[in-house]
Amino acid sequence: MADIFDMTKGELQEFLVANGMKKFRADQIFHYIYKQGITDWDDMVLLPKKDRDILNERLPIYFPVIESQLEAPDGQTVKLLLRLRDGQTVETVLMMHDYGNSICVSSQVGCAVNCAFCASAKNGFVRNLTAGEMTAQMLAFRKAVTPDLHSIVIMGTGEPLLNYDNVLRFMRLIHEQDTFYLGYRNMTLSTSGIVPAMYDLAKEGMPITLAISLHAPNNELRRRIMPITDRYPLEEVLKAGENYFNVTGRKVTFEYILIKNLNCNLSCARQLVHLLGGKNILVNAIPMNDNYDVGLYRPADAEIESFVSFLKKNGIQVTLRREMGNKIQAACGQLRIQRDK
Repeated sequence: MADIFDMTKGELQEFLVANGMKKFRADQIFHYIYKQGITDWDDMVLLPKKDRDILNERLPIYFPVIESQLEAPDGQTVKLLLRLRDGQTVETVLMMHDYGNSICVSSQVGCAVNCAFCASAKNGFVRNLTAGEMTAQMLAFRKAVTPDLHSIVIMGTGEPLLNYDNVLRFMRLIHEQDTFYLGYRNMTLSTSGIVPAMYDLAKEGMPITLAISLHAPNNELRRRIMPITDRYPLEEVLKAGENYFNVTGRKVTFEYILIKNLNCNLSCARQLVHLLGGKNILVNAIPMNDNYDVGLYRPADAEIESFVSFLKKNGIQVTLRREMGNKIQAACGQLRIQRDK
């Protein structure tokens, strides 16, 4: 079934004309949806009644139902659990930063990658999200929380590059002037390292930020944390990341989850310096969110400081991610699993 949130304005114009309506109505409809947050045909009063009747019949709007809304005590993080048309649920998170509000978008229901630190795959992979379902996550925050959106990170549930076509369509859709008019440089896509798709992405002409989940300085340890390493070894992932920088000119970010008694020690830090030293990259160090019982835990502050300081002293550009949402199960998959239980 067609989905208005999946349509470009040009596609909507074609639909309107094919169904006996005026082409210019697309401008009014997009203004209602993307500027006023109106997502019910009957509330779009500038449209003739006969047009609204046709649209209700042939292009019904299903806006996700907010099953749960959690806000961190400091008010800086809000998490929504959304129920989709088929009854599946998906999580999305709004993070308020000094530079503006950023939305963490999910790209799949469940996940097949099965990283050890992540709850997303604990109930398995269900299906890909459509571009419209990703767009609706942004619209849900505009309706429920704030219309002020600065950027997105496709870093929620799922592996975006295993849903390649829908994710690219989504980014192009929200880039359009008549929708969110979001610049590509305000978009970040996070991948576990799907090497062939990384090469494809570099050719798309979209200067988004690519974030690669690294999480270990060698294949043996990375395989324990990320089983996908068996298919795409570290060397191939790094080569694809270097190609992305060479083609796009965009610095690649390497995400590194800091896990107690596993990868947050000076031995790993030394290996990481050897692996990444001299490259034009950024390491984003992320303390483990241990609110969900996956058997992995956050290191002590002193361990984190020692690890990060060693990288900095040895020429690695590194940031320590601000911890947000720990009190509201903001890590991927946690809220959905709680709801299913």
